[in-house]
Amino acid sequence: MKILAIESSCDETAAAVIEDGRKIISSVVATQVEEHKLYGGVVPEIASRRHCEAINGVISETLAQAEMNLDALDALAVTYAPGLIGALLVGVNFAKGLSLASGLPLIPVHHLRSHIAANYLAHPDLKPPFLCLVVSGGHSHIVEVKDYTEMKIIGKTRDDAAGEAFDKAARTMGMPYPGGIHLDKMAESGDENAFQLPQPKVSGSPYDFSFSGLKTAVINLIHNAEQRGETLPVADLSASFRKAVVDSLTKNFIKAAENLGYKKLVLAGGVSANSLLRKRVDEEAKKRGWSCYYPPLNLCGDNGAMVGAQAYYEYLSGNIADMGLNAAATMSIEK
Repeated sequence: MKILAIESSCDETAAAVIEDGRKIISSVVATQVEEHKLYGGVVPEIASRRHCEAINGVISETLAQAEMNLDALDALAVTYAPGLIGALLVGVNFAKGLSLASGLPLIPVHHLRSHIAANYLAHPDLKPPFLCLVVSGGHSHIVEVKDYTEMKIIGKTRDDAAGEAFDKAARTMGMPYPGGIHLDKMAESGDENAFQLPQPKVSGSPYDFSFSGLKTAVINLIHNAEQRGETLPVADLSASFRKAVVDSLTKNFIKAAENLGYKKLVLAGGVSANSLLRKRVDEEAKKRGWSCYYPPLNLCGDNGAMVGAQAYYEYLSGNIADMGLNAAATMSIEK
């Protein structure tokens, strides 16, 4: 089964043709990162306008790379939630138009489910059930993936997501957007024990996260040093902050796996590209004789391929949309 999938939830206009949920036939991503760098983060109105300008060309290029036209496809898929509402609407409405014109069925796909499905493209042997840590700029969840379309949230952030905390801390340190990538690279040359930062816990919820206090602690450290005319060692501060975030994510993830009896761990989302997080979760899994999976770096960020991977399983479960499909800025992965 060949599916043309469209992704436009934030600042990447992307499309891909995926076969049977596991094989990438073609994939194109048009990023807006350089433009949003000017503002230190994504400007929703600009993102929506750029999606409008790019989407037709991206889809045309995707089909050209696949050497296919719409007649060769079996279905269309699109990210419809969660994300920036204006950005999502561009993809959803374009996909509805294509479906109406071609007669192809339209599959609505949840963005976070897509991030998990990126692993199916890289690991042919990976099948549910497993426990997944989904970490991105807007979300930090521990998810029980009981089946391809049956999921349960075990833990989540109570405030900032891990990716948001990385980006805001990096921006305060003077790094360009997207800050999390630059902070990760800077941390490689720093001493992770140079600064003692708070270890956030959520009382009564052992698997939940909280990163707001940790982010504020770093920002206050920097501002207080500036007021005294001092310059902090950025590499050491980056390494210490990264360690604090990764410690929190890893500790709760491993604890949940032990208590729930999972021996198959999966990482997903943009922050799954963080080098220390990948290393730590992999080490903890190997210590216990568990298996650990994470996507290649090119599939960690937003892309159309991951949408097509999840869409295949949504289609098999009977999840087909009509022309009443709308976008949603927020929606639980459990639906």
